[in-house]
Amino acid sequence: MRPQKALFVLTSHSVKGGTGKPTGWYLSEASHPWKALKDTGVAVDFVSPQGGESPVDGFDLRDPINREFWEDPVVQAKLKRTLRPEEVRPGDYDAIHFVGGHGTMWDFPEDEGLAVLAAAIHAQGGIVAAVCHGPAGLVKVKGANGKYLVDGKRIACFTNEEEKMVGLQEVVPFLLADKLRERGAIPVPSAPWSENVVVDGRLMTGQNPQSAGSLGRKLAEALQSPAFQSPGQYGTE
Repeated sequence: MRPQKALFVLTSHSVKGGTGKPTGWYLSEASHPWKALKDTGVAVDFVSPQGGESPVDGFDLRDPINREFWEDPVVQAKLKRTLRPEEVRPGDYDAIHFVGGHGTMWDFPEDEGLAVLAAAIHAQGGIVAAVCHGPAGLVKVKGANGKYLVDGKRIACFTNEEEKMVGLQEVVPFLLADKLRERGAIPVPSAPWSENVVVDGRLMTGQNPQSAGSLGRKLAEALQSPAFQSPGQYGTE
């Protein structure tokens, strides 16, 4: 059996709407899940809508896990050439994780290639994870039954209240919790900036940056569970 692998999805979008302010994918929302997977022997690759280098936000190397991630030569080589969706073979991956950051709100929701990847990985028995604004990548994803993947599922994501607290409720194209609710999701929010991870079957979501480490650990635990089998050995749900 091949070694386990996870695919991390990073935004290619670098500006917060018409504000001119920079954005991108949030460093800790990649680094903390990466650390949990790395420590259990799961390899991580990176994909973005446009491929190549993608913009990073929340760049804080005082966080030792951020620093370990950023200084890892294998990670750096992959970040300099993130894959494009059409370059990815879904069967190579046991999980897909949509990393957050405000940039995701502009390019994740309408990206057909990312939606196809997530649907394929889930259909073959893999886990779909997302944190903070990363669930914007779930807006278009449909399950094997033709319904939205989040339909009827309990989820966590950046809340309307948190969006208002950062003053971007009128800047983002939509409020994420509202859009996912339109798709049939059941948001389960906690207090602003508190750790909150919701697991519903093979869908794992976290509310904010504070939830990234816990989400990564739950994903690693699930992949290491005796109940988990390589893609293609599950049925669909």
